[in-house]
Amino acid sequence: QVQLVESGGGLVQPGGSLRLSCAASGSIFIIYTMGWYRQAPGKQRELVARNPSGGSTNYADSVKGRFTISRDNAKGTVYLQMNSLKPEDTAVYYCNAYLSDGNAPRDYWGQGTQVTVSS
Repeated sequence: QVQLVESGGGLVQPGGSLRLSCAASGSIFIIYTMGWYRQAPGKQRELVARNPSGGSTNYADSVKGRFTISRDNAKGTVYLQMNSLKPEDTAVYYCNAYLSDGNAPRDYWGQGTQVTVSS
């Protein structure tokens, strides 16, 4: 069974940096895309960054130039480097993967990690 395990969340001051990690485990045959979403209290979940296999990365306009998504395929891990953090970045961040475990591909989700940006 495929699992996505996230780590790296925490409390940082405005302007600070944080790196989130998401490790995929289980029987993974092929990964089509991996990405990060976030959800702030009272708001809908939104796409932060996406890294499709064989394609270009995509970022939400609100994080362009500040966040960087990357992947270590050998480790099955996707990262989100967050720089110049702002209070409005405060949210629960979720790792997402669209992959196949040998059956038809589908979305998998991590349990989320809290990121709080506050002075």
